Amino acid sequence: MTDAKMPLRAKVATSVSRTAAALSRAAGRGDGSVIGGWIGLKIDPDLLAHLSTGRAIALVSGTNGKTTTTRLTAAAVGVLGRVATNSFGANMPTGHTSALAKAGSTPYAVLEVDEHYLAQVLEATEPHVVALLNLSRDQLDRAKEVAMMAQLWRAALVQHPDVRVVANADDPMVVWAATPPADPARGHFPPHVSWFSAGQRWHDDSWVCPECGSTIARKNDQWWCTGCALRRPEPQWTVEDDGVLDPTGAWHKIQLQLPGKVNLGNAATALAVAAEFGVRPVDAVSRLGTVTSVAGRYAQVDRDGRNIRLLLAKNPASWLEAFDMADEAPTLLSINARDPDGLDTSWLFDVDFAPLRGRQVLITGDRAYDLAVRLDVNGVPFQHVRTFDDAIRAVPPGRLEVIANYTAFQDIRAELDRVN
Repeated sequence: MTDAKMPLRAKVATSVSRTAAALSRAAGRGDGSVIGGWIGLKIDPDLLAHLSTGRAIALVSGTNGKTTTTRLTAAAVGVLGRVATNSFGANMPTGHTSALAKAGSTPYAVLEVDEHYLAQVLEATEPHVVALLNLSRDQLDRAKEVAMMAQLWRAALVQHPDVRVVANADDPMVVWAATPPADPARGHFPPHVSWFSAGQRWHDDSWVCPECGSTIARKNDQWWCTGCALRRPEPQWTVEDDGVLDPTGAWHKIQLQLPGKVNLGNAATALAVAAEFGVRPVDAVSRLGTVTSVAGRYAQVDRDGRNIRLLLAKNPASWLEAFDMADEAPTLLSINARDPDGLDTSWLFDVDFAPLRGRQVLITGDRAYDLAVRLDVNGVPFQHVRTFDDAIRAVPPGRLEVIANYTAFQDIRAELDRVN
């Protein structure tokens, strides 16, 4: 909906939202991606719905990979025209509102959505397509249990039978959530689902069937419930070698500037979502290679003869992927337990740190000693450093990999002048 067609209150709220966000950026208080939306929604609680009207919208949700997949998807959909997106990871309704207000009138929007807010944002934005990436444990002291999250997704999709879904065939929780039962008497029909396969390295949150409680069995790339009909669907989009197979069987080489096989999976998801808007993969693949860093993730900075690369890892599944992305080089691990991280660090004992053996490992952060205990149990030698500058001085010239959870990542990013 253009500003001219919006109700007066929505016009005022949009203008104030843009101004507040701009002032926040000018004052160096942040990128304005939350405060603008917060004020706009205070003025008009329906502002997100007003700003969504007239746009073809894709929502991207999951425990891990949301920000990167959103950025790749926005690049792919950009083949068709201007795309509004919350590229800095503000993934709650305030961030969505701010992003759409800032973008002005655009035909398309690709929005990252916190998994807890998916039902609310589905209702407000009436998207064309929703991408469901994965579900695993996250911030155990305040996040919902994984099966409960899958149930909430499933219930939300029942209320929106017309939305198209792009979902991960390799995650049993996602498959169950994406295939709610039909209830024609109430007008509930299964959504149209396009399945992608990118592999699932983390299995510890999906050994039990969410439908019947029986064991999930696995062999090679297949999985199935031993007690009911739930099983891995046949994917239309598949990562193969260094490319992606599309539904026609055509293979597209993917050349990313982002590390790790997990990002090939994110690229496959982006192509699948873009295809729901009519974008041909052959037209989109080159655009994926233009993404070099995502809100500081994967950024590389040279300082004092060290090439520093930043990797964000906030829960057991994402730490597993971070180890796969990191080079065999000195590695700094940083752990905090502030409110955005979750206050409980017991999840560290769900992570296998054995891949770090044989390299120089340094630790820092508010909860470095919790990390020290975990590394000692895993037989990984380490050195504690109090500051990021101490870490730089402690390693030889060359690559320094930095893996940090959310606020620790932001602290280090700030020391590197908020690199994007």
